[in-house]
Amino acid sequence: QLSCLAKMVMLHGIPKDLDSYPKDLLLFLSPSDYAVTGSCRQYFANIGKANLDILQRESPHRKQLLLEALACLKIPGTQVNEENAEILGRLACDLGGEYIRSSGGNLLKLLSQCESFLPDQEEAIRNVISSGNTTFGPPVAWSAFTLNGLSGLIPVFDHSILQKIPK
Repeated sequence: QLSCLAKMVMLHGIPKDLDSYPKDLLLFLSPSDYAVTGSCRQYFANIGKANLDILQRESPHRKQLLLEALACLKIPGTQVNEENAEILGRLACDLGGEYIRSSGGNLLKLLSQCESFLPDQEEAIRNVISSGNTTFGPPVAWSAFTLNGLSGLIPVFDHSILQKIPK
């Protein structure tokens, strides 16, 4: 339905008020379609707020969106800074383990909103959490507030992490 709606919206050219359309609709437009009304950064900031689960996790379209976002944001290598992480939004859920490890804690808050993880991502999240080199600090220093902020990641924690968290 959204794909059909996107075609209807684009029937008479690209509307100038694309930002006022539902974010989920933008999933079916390309960055070049959007470029007329704004920057690719703005497009991906909107995509990052969309419900990516409309697209299958490993679908070619979803993978292409992530590749285009990384190219647009000119992310060198696998390290994502805080600003780019915010723009990626829910697209961060598709980043591989190497990005999660290289980016340290910059992705943790976003990742806690993801529906599920691949084994590679889970291992990377545990590595980053265990290192303690994040804004959340080491698990031994966590409070209920910290756990609340990371609640979506708790199922990924293994025994070695869980036993360090204060009761």
